Amino acid sequence: MRETRNIFSWLSKAEENYIFQDAQKHVEETCKTVVHFSEAVKAFIEKDLKAKTAAIEMVKESEHRADVLRLKMVDELSESLFQPPDREDLMHFALTLDKITDWTSGAARILGFIEDEFPQSVLKNMSSASDLIVSSISKLKDAIDALAKNNFKETIARYEDVDRLEHEADDQKKLLIEAIIHANLEPVGLLLSYQLAEYMEGITDKIEDTAHLVRRIAIRAQ
Repeated sequence: MRETRNIFSWLSKAEENYIFQDAQKHVEETCKTVVHFSEAVKAFIEKDLKAKTAAIEMVKESEHRADVLRLKMVDELSESLFQPPDREDLMHFALTLDKITDWTSGAARILGFIEDEFPQSVLKNMSSASDLIVSSISKLKDAIDALAKNNFKETIARYEDVDRLEHEADDQKKLLIEAIIHANLEPVGLLLSYQLAEYMEGITDKIEDTAHLVRRIAIRAQ
């Protein structure tokens, strides 16, 4: 039977350390994408169009840098000597991170189209949804950092935090949609705000998907 190991911890010490460094950069860039989106939401709520536009542009730039890192990792893994299960873990990890940036970029694009002024009930729930996304990505990063240090108990605890936040995001989406329905918005504003609610909750779904993979690696490596 093949010996089980923690590929992230092993990578940090092995000759293939450059792949681990790229994986770390990919995680950091993914986090930046989410943070820039939250800044765009805050600017929208504060009616600061210039800051909103700048933050959305930063989302695009971070997504592009994350895409470059993902492609680089895929190329490096295809040329590496990893055993197939290890390569599969790392490929899956890169692809799940990519989905976080994709959904975050999609949410930012929708936010960029919104020109209507929303009532406080909608803005309040948008802010709460944004806060949950930022908390979720922060816990995911903590889980990945713990996994790289072979701290499996901490990894699983942070996964549970992400799982809890995803359920809270589900509930928050319902509250946001309820506020949108009762806001008497114009048709375009109604459509865009509903799509934004779906995308914001979708970001936490993708974060949980990545956290689930990290948890699975931690359990296998114990």
